[in-house]
Amino acid sequence: MEVDDLWTRLPAGGEESQCGWVKDRFGLWWQIIPSALMELMGDPDPVKTGRVIQAMLQMGKIDIAVLQRAHAGE
Repeated sequence: MEVDDLWTRLPAGGEESQCGWVKDRFGLWWQIIPSALMELMGDPDPVKTGRVIQAMLQMGKIDIAVLQRAHAGE
């Protein structure tokens, strides 16, 4: 998966943070956001969107499966 590849390569010599943020070896910050996150966040139901946001705030690398379960209320 492209997200996994970027997450592995970008912070080499840099650092990782929460919510998909990584700093590369040159000190530039990147946020790696899978397209599925935008789909889940675009749901018109604010309860579902809120669960997705709360789940994302607990993550470093964005885990789509966890976000999908949060969206579903699992």
